[in-house]
Amino acid sequence: MKKVITYGTFDLLHQGHINLLRRAKALGDWLIVGVTTDKFDIERGKMNSYNNLMERIEAVRSTGYADQIVIEEYKGQKIDDIQKYGVDIFAIGSDWEGYFDYLKEYCEVVYLPRTEGISSTLLRGERPSVKVGILAPDDVKSSFIREAGVVNSIEIESDPDACDALFVASPADLHYQQVKEALEKGKHVLCETPIAFTTKESEELFAIADRKKLVLMLSDKTAYCPAFGHLVSLLKSGAIGEIMDVSVSGPNGSMSEDAGIALLPIFKLLGTDYRDVSFFTRMADGKDIFTKGILRYDKGIATFKVGPGAKSEGNMVISGTKGYALVPAPWWRTDYFEIRYDDRNLDKKCFYPFVGDGFRYEIKDFVSAILRSSFQKILRREMLGMADVLERYLLGKNVYHL
Repeated sequence: MKKVITYGTFDLLHQGHINLLRRAKALGDWLIVGVTTDKFDIERGKMNSYNNLMERIEAVRSTGYADQIVIEEYKGQKIDDIQKYGVDIFAIGSDWEGYFDYLKEYCEVVYLPRTEGISSTLLRGERPSVKVGILAPDDVKSSFIREAGVVNSIEIESDPDACDALFVASPADLHYQQVKEALEKGKHVLCETPIAFTTKESEELFAIADRKKLVLMLSDKTAYCPAFGHLVSLLKSGAIGEIMDVSVSGPNGSMSEDAGIALLPIFKLLGTDYRDVSFFTRMADGKDIFTKGILRYDKGIATFKVGPGAKSEGNMVISGTKGYALVPAPWWRTDYFEIRYDDRNLDKKCFYPFVGDGFRYEIKDFVSAILRSSFQKILRREMLGMADVLERYLLGKNVYHL
């Protein structure tokens, strides 16, 4: 049996893809199709806003040409797959002419003619895109624009009145009014934490978004990076047993700036139904330079500290009944974490990419939420929980000054 293998993202499956699969199939008796994961595409600087991995796999399967489908997850996998499956021919589009000649050491390499006039890039150009305006300092604005350049279906719009959506990263005390005005004008909003200083104001903003069928999403790079998502899924599935304690150190902004960032992993792992919260804070020139918060749950406890006035390692430690997770500093740029047990032979070390400045992950999700009504990684109850904790602090409830 002569085996053929080919690879692709197969985003927005079109006639060009189908022609390539048909030609590859005709080269042998058995066609293996490798479909790249979103994670691998991100590492290669590609951000897909339309079809997720399972949709792309089903699209390839529906052509009827693939006898076997594998998932491509890492650089160098093509050699491993060729050897693992006993492949005779590697086939790829002619736009890659010469690039994969290094595989000739392992099998025959065939470059197939591409279908002229058809490409995923052209199809994306025909699909709707989202025009995004920016309210942010120049350094943040530059970073956002740079990261948006690798995401499909987004255009940066300099005219605030002409945009479909708005990214808000202005000073925190301006967020509520700016978000409200944008929503009232019918614009989707991606806003840095916090979206408002009170639960009432936050609920008001969500009510406007619901009424106008708009996306109101929180900007927090940690929530959207692959490693953090995998960490939460792993721990919620019981990898360290029942979670008893979450200890978060950093970031180094004030409570009004960074409380939401510090609370994110706590709410993800222990939920938002805490029994009470206490704060220990130190002020200087009317500003909080250090705050430690303690949240008490029915079956656990969580602590966080923020502020520029006290230096710390910036780690995050999650303790469970069977083991614990360590996320080294800076945990809010999660790309690596460890799961540790009493038996060190069972320890796991997990590495995931945190590419660029991190904005690309949340930009992709924001665009997808607008175009496809996809799941948001920060839940509404978590955003309201962040507002509730911040409001309690600002009102001086259970606040102890050092």
